[in-house]
Amino acid sequence: MFRIEAEVDKERRDLLHSRLRDTNTAASPVIAALRGTPAAHETPLHLWALHDSGALAGGLVGHTWARWLHVTHLWVDAPHRGAGLGSRLLRQAERIARDQRDCTAARLETWDFQAPGFYRRHGYEVVCAIPDYPPGITEYTLTKRLV
Repeated sequence: MFRIEAEVDKERRDLLHSRLRDTNTAASPVIAALRGTPAAHETPLHLWALHDSGALAGGLVGHTWARWLHVTHLWVDAPHRGAGLGSRLLRQAERIARDQRDCTAARLETWDFQAPGFYRRHGYEVVCAIPDYPPGITEYTLTKRLV
């Protein structure tokens, strides 16, 4: 008999993650070959656009893993949108991922009201669309080859 609990538990989460990683490593030669290499580590990649005063004008938060750049957040303050700051941040992240971390591709998610057109202009292609996530909005996953 099992008891199902709904609670946040960091220790159990970490144990589950470890066991899933071990199961995946045993099941996939590709994942097994990745283990122990520099690409196996999820390494943060953060870029900040700051005013002379130090105030945040924009930024990009992501990480690299398995020779992929994953852009989690890209934001530019309203007064600076359309001036190329977002493009500069994205290109710099791609350059760091490609040249310093040996990444061959990038991925990100965006909603239909955010920036799918912006990313397409930068060479990203839609590989997945999830309608009604959340209801009334479509979420897109986009990818780009970096080499």
